[in-house]
Amino acid sequence: MNTLKKKSKFKHALYLILALAMLVYALPLISFQPGAGWISLFGAVWAGFAFLVIGAHLHFILGVNEDKQRALDAIRLEKYKEWQEKWLKEGKRGQSL
Repeated sequence: MNTLKKKSKFKHALYLILALAMLVYALPLISFQPGAGWISLFGAVWAGFAFLVIGAHLHFILGVNEDKQRALDAIRLEKYKEWQEKWLKEGKRGQSL
């Protein structure tokens, strides 16, 4: 599980670097001058989404909600076990018919 977490953090770090690179490349090209109209609006919205992506990856890398993630993983595991038991019971019931 630990290596899986490291792979996941590496993936998020890579995506964070890519998003930062795109933002650094695009911000000087976006025109925020008066009269640009839709171009300025599109540039601002695009930059806003880029900042959201960067923030989401930083949030994951820094592990702000590790306790919450552990709780969600425990719930997911319990649901998986319930699903597996239900599936096995249905499989046995189908064999006896």
